[in-house]
Amino acid sequence: MLLSMLGLEHTIVPISLPDREQKTPAHLARNPLGTLPVLEDGEAVIYDSQAILVYLAAKHGGAAWLPTDPIGLATISQWLSFATNEIWNGPAIARACLRFKRDVDLDRAQVAGRTALAVMDAHLSTHDWLALDRPTIADIACYPYAALAEEGEISLAPYGALNAWFKRIEALPGYVSMPGLG
Repeated sequence: MLLSMLGLEHTIVPISLPDREQKTPAHLARNPLGTLPVLEDGEAVIYDSQAILVYLAAKHGGAAWLPTDPIGLATISQWLSFATNEIWNGPAIARACLRFKRDVDLDRAQVAGRTALAVMDAHLSTHDWLALDRPTIADIACYPYAALAEEGEISLAPYGALNAWFKRIEALPGYVSMPGLG
């Protein structure tokens, strides 16, 4: 999504998770963890969603997406951590359980998901964006799995501010949808 928002030409290479293509020797050479996504930019090979966002914003987006001042950077880092922990262990895991038949504690993931969404909704009830007064990589990091929460049977209906934020993200220039998103 950020590649499109930055107007960067790129090629998406599909990897079949059901066929476990992420565990092939070719993919493991790019990412020894065997996870997705992976970004190849010349000699640079970056894996992990948050690391990719930081790399792209630092290299191509400038302070618009990733500020260099300490408080701005720290605020964005907080939300990147939130995406990696609270959103992953809540809505993302609940979705993986139901959509991909992953063996996880669905009830626990749904409770964690509702907690994470409530935190976001409370914050967004007084802010248009997560980290600053404009969209940043914090928004891009948190958006997908929060917006896909219903695929984990976590209703988005109670979260008015969160739903309004989804619409703001989807209205950004260069926004590209993904399966299940608006």
